[in-house]
Amino acid sequence: MNNTMKIEKKCWPEYFQLILEGKKKFDLRLNDFEIKEGDILVLKEYDPIKKQFTGRVLEKKVTYKLETKDINFWPKEDIDKLGFQILSLD
Repeated sequence: MNNTMKIEKKCWPEYFQLILEGKKKFDLRLNDFEIKEGDILVLKEYDPIKKQFTGRVLEKKVTYKLETKDINFWPKEDIDKLGFQILSLD
């Protein structure tokens, strides 16, 4: 039985293009929807200035999912000052 789902999400043009070119191999999203490894993330390019979809669509398989509310590796004051980096590894 195949339980793979397709989940559609908006993607701004600059990020869409980087994913299309293969440079951006990750996606940071608010954890407000259900998705699991093996599901397909359907990225629909959305122009936030024109407030409309461009018609370009990409489908990407989710190979790993990390859920977190806190990352307690560093002191809060360092996080507030420096923020986080999310690195794509190849």
